[in-house]
Amino acid sequence: MKKPSDSPADNPVSIDDLIGLGGQSARKSYYPALQRKVEELEAERNRYKWLFDNAFHGIFQASLQGVIEQANPALARICGYSAHTTLEQTASLSDLVAGGEPEFVRIRTRLLSEGQLFLYETRLRTRDGGEIDVSMNLLLRPDNDTPIIEGFVADITERKRMQNQVLAMNEVLEQRVDARTAELVALTERLREEISERETAQHEMTLAKEAAEQANRSKDKYLAAASHDLLQPLNAARLLVSALRERELPRYEGDLVERVHLALSGAEHLLSDLLDISRLDQNAVQADIQTFPIWQLLRNLQAEFQPLADEAGLALRVRAPNVHVRSDMRLLSRILRNLIGNAIRYTDSGGVLLALRRRGDELLIEVWDTGPGIPPDQREEIFLEFRQIGRRSGQRGGVGLGLAIVDRIARVLDYRIRVDSREGIGSRFSLRIPLAENDPGAQRYEPRTLEAGSFNQLDVLVIDNEPEILVSMRALLQGWGCRVATLADATDPAQLADLATPALILADYHLDAGRTGLDAIDALRTHFAAQIPAAILTADRSDDTRRLFRSRGLAVLNKPIKPGKLRALISHLAEQPEPDVHVEA
Repeated sequence: MKKPSDSPADNPVSIDDLIGLGGQSARKSYYPALQRKVEELEAERNRYKWLFDNAFHGIFQASLQGVIEQANPALARICGYSAHTTLEQTASLSDLVAGGEPEFVRIRTRLLSEGQLFLYETRLRTRDGGEIDVSMNLLLRPDNDTPIIEGFVADITERKRMQNQVLAMNEVLEQRVDARTAELVALTERLREEISERETAQHEMTLAKEAAEQANRSKDKYLAAASHDLLQPLNAARLLVSALRERELPRYEGDLVERVHLALSGAEHLLSDLLDISRLDQNAVQADIQTFPIWQLLRNLQAEFQPLADEAGLALRVRAPNVHVRSDMRLLSRILRNLIGNAIRYTDSGGVLLALRRRGDELLIEVWDTGPGIPPDQREEIFLEFRQIGRRSGQRGGVGLGLAIVDRIARVLDYRIRVDSREGIGSRFSLRIPLAENDPGAQRYEPRTLEAGSFNQLDVLVIDNEPEILVSMRALLQGWGCRVATLADATDPAQLADLATPALILADYHLDAGRTGLDAIDALRTHFAAQIPAAILTADRSDDTRRLFRSRGLAVLNKPIKPGKLRALISHLAEQPEPDVHVEA
């Protein structure tokens, strides 16, 4: 048996001796079980050693003084050393941490206080003098009387780098957002300023529009008042001259009268056309669509233009079926009146034809003439204001507004005016209007010829507050064979006392003391206890008064009065139409 004094190298102690199983009998009893335990412990130690050596994260044990007692290869690799380098031989914790001794003291103090640190982030020095970011989980494990620091280290340099990049990108984005926000704020401010300026401009435009509308209303009132004041003396002069033209006068005096007639006619046409086109341009003209027999319109046109055609040495013919149509009689009459007037004015020889033909559910209206024709490149120009094509020096004509008025009225009625012409042959103006549904018949319209003295002592009562109008109307109507009575005030019993019952009444609308022609007509019908046919003569062309006259079933003749239109109106009233029939001549 070995002596105790022998050195361990010379006398090695076996496991059996260490655990007290040196005896042969003991070994025989316990050796197999112990051997298995020893092998299991050895296998477990080897497994943990393998995990320690091959762990991805760094693992170390160190004393409270920072001396590294054990470190795995991963920690050496993290710090930039070879995996075979043993850090316990080359460095201490105070050497490894980037903060040096102060950082190590800070870690130790917290461990002694808290017992553990999880996810503690710091920086470690590398072999080449650089630094890396790490996250450590540290435990203070008791070991007899001297605690040991156990640590697990993860390299988070790449994560920190990505975080820093993200932070940098966020900072850049925040700067961009701040810059963009500043731009948007500035843009919003500019938009507010623009909106404010626009609102100010809109307000100013509204005020300007209201001022313009007020000016238009004032202009309309002025035009209405001026037209009435201008047309009254002009109308009186025209009627007097018309009465003189129908009398037998010496040649020289007759020539003077004719020249006065032409001058007054030109002024009358110009003033009437200017008033009409002004109202059309202001959209003050509204269509009033109704059903009426076409013969009413044709008879008025024939009576008005037959004398003009005869005077010009032209044949005026009307060819039409006696049908009912749906339109505005006043506006359609103005279209045809201007077309026929132009045809007579620009035709030297031959004639003018007003032809109406059924075309399905429409009525085709055509005005033909045998005038000089219109060049193709000027057929659009003729509808412009103050344009007269092919007028020769000294030729009697208008002022160049007739077709412009036709074009505007056609737009109001939604009609299309078509022009066909051959130079040296003549022209044709045409349009289509709707026929009335369930038209009762289509007999041909038979024109009549009215002579100057054809009224055969017809009793006519004229009411007007202008003495010149009364004188001129008396002279003109007496020349046509009428017996004429005149009144300035139909409400004066003294003036009505010796007055015989008239066959028809022609009353001015605006009379003295705020009274109207409607009041005069009502008073006369009451006085004579008869529904006497009556018509209103007025320079008032407003839609309100027109609707008022229509509601009363009264015919209307606008001033300045044309003898031809007046003749047609008297002829119509002399036939005693039904009370609800309204005619606008």
